[in-house]
Amino acid sequence: MSTVAISAPTYMSFRDWTMLVLLGLLWGGSFFFARVAVLEIDPLVLVLLRVSIAAAALHIYLSVRGPSFATALPMAGAFFGLAMLNNVIPFSLMFFGQTELGAGLASVLNATTPFWTVILANAFTADEKLTGRKLAGIGLGIAGTAVMIGPGLFAGLGGPVWAKFALVGTAMSYGCAAIFARRFRALPAPIVATGQLTASTVVMVPVVLLTGGLGMLADTSPQAWASVVALALLSTAIAYILYFSLIASAGATNASLVTLIVPVFAILLGALFLAERLALFELAGMALIGSGLVVIDGRLLRRRTD
Repeated sequence: MSTVAISAPTYMSFRDWTMLVLLGLLWGGSFFFARVAVLEIDPLVLVLLRVSIAAAALHIYLSVRGPSFATALPMAGAFFGLAMLNNVIPFSLMFFGQTELGAGLASVLNATTPFWTVILANAFTADEKLTGRKLAGIGLGIAGTAVMIGPGLFAGLGGPVWAKFALVGTAMSYGCAAIFARRFRALPAPIVATGQLTASTVVMVPVVLLTGGLGMLADTSPQAWASVVALALLSTAIAYILYFSLIASAGATNASLVTLIVPVFAILLGALFLAERLALFELAGMALIGSGLVVIDGRLLRRRTD
């Protein structure tokens, strides 16, 4: 990964924070969709379905609204690198890990993404350097995620070690992808999202054909198919447009903060649509995550010290 000398803003704008929250909502739902789908669909097949349906939807979008996808062709090789780091590797590791781990522990391990991102950004970029404020805020966010999961976290701690390492690998791969994606800042976000997902589809087709996991699709329930479509359109196609827009405007480290708020929305969606009651420890965890984001943003603390 090469050093990119494009300066990132000191503070995130209101638009950036809005995109971050909306992205957290979309990816918060992905844990529910994936958990339902992976019970009936092989993890590698689920990866292929997720990226291929999302890629097809984005190509239709570009053909209607533009810009032309031809602008992505000169960077085709780089898109395959981004596809491996941001889709193929993390999706596969996540779905395999979720066959053994609950969504709670998976959320906590996935929430370590900003930690890996800030370490990598410090090493490979000129404008996103490690600061005590960032580390403190990320630490608060990860701690808040663990508190928010509460007893559900301890219930999932007994899973196999390989599944936990799979989720840590997911977070590390996302961190690498956030830094790698900086090189696409000159391209519109829909082009970057389409290029990445198209390359991911090309990679996953032979993988799935060789593993022979397509046979079980004939018996897949309508509920699982609905989860696949939601996962592809909402949590992938639309979400990645937001994600690449956020990287371009706020930087890799700030974009990775979305993994801290994903568990918040996962729990809130459960309370809203599944009639699950919010416990005190969940609210306390959300408060810690909010405090971590305030520390990372820095503006409120700066006003208090001025």
